Amino acid sequence: MMNPSIEELFDRAGSKFSLVTLSAKRARQINAYFNQLGEGLGAIVPPQVTSVARKPLSIAFEEIASDKIVMTRPSEAAEGDEAGDSAEAPETE
Repeated sequence: MMNPSIEELFDRAGSKFSLVTLSAKRARQINAYFNQLGEGLGAIVPPQVTSVARKPLSIAFEEIASDKIVMTRPSEAAEGDEAGDSAEAPETE
């Protein structure tokens, strides 16, 4: 049994692919945070939940389940502007 449940995580992320990419990215950030603790850099965001789990992926799942980490998608307008800028040819007279 997994806590939080996989169904709850799917509801938060929207799809299996989104859940995997979101949790993997956050787990890498958490792992980097724990690795740099002794160096005093402080550039990486610490875990956002208090967890008894010591594994970064489990902590990432708990953050997603508690809505501390939210999936955002780029807007379609921003994507269209970026594509339009590179595809346009300069006007000449």
